[in-house]
Amino acid sequence: MRSVEHRAAWVVLACMALAACATKPEPGAASDVKAPQAVVASAAPASAPEPAPVKAVEPEVVVTPAAQRAFDDARRLMRAGRTDDAERAFLALTKSDPDLAGPHANLGVIYRDHGNRIEPAVAELERAVKLSPRQAAFHNELGVAYRQAGQFDKARQAYEQALALDANFAPAVLNLGILSDLYLGDGARALTLYERYLALTPQGDAAVTKWVVDLKNRKPSPVASAASKEKP
Repeated sequence: MRSVEHRAAWVVLACMALAACATKPEPGAASDVKAPQAVVASAAPASAPEPAPVKAVEPEVVVTPAAQRAFDDARRLMRAGRTDDAERAFLALTKSDPDLAGPHANLGVIYRDHGNRIEPAVAELERAVKLSPRQAAFHNELGVAYRQAGQFDKARQAYEQALALDANFAPAVLNLGILSDLYLGDGARALTLYERYLALTPQGDAAVTKWVVDLKNRKPSPVASAASKEKP
């Protein structure tokens, strides 16, 4: 079963310079993979193609060659499933280059998805958003962390901010739909968001299509598994 919440993890992986500096591919929504993909540089759902790089409006942050190499090495560790080693590598980068958003975002995803360390995950993702506020993927990942922490209103605001930055960012559309459906009790909004997500998903999504039918028929939505489908 696909996981929506984990799709955003791809975001951090793509390219630290993109998320922290002038350009960046939207973070790929973390996929349901057990080993988190780096979340900082690109934010496209694991199961969907990554969006084209988008120019950010924040002031550029200098990324030294050494920092970029260290980030790339940390990404490779994540991709290889060596989460503990990746965590140490990203943590070292947050110390040596604290103004780079990517390492903080990736570290937050690791804390959130490995060991259920929600409080430090929220702190790291909030730091990433503060350093790079124009990254839709970072706001989406933060929304997932807030949702897991039971802070549903903050999760809603984070997803809405992601969509304010990129109205077509499918992971945030789906995550906000799931939040509205399961946690906020707003079936009408959930239906609109699910339909929007399907319109943004050319390959289709059988589960979400079923949720749409259920909501239209005013039946209880079988979205008990939806929480695991959130797209980080």
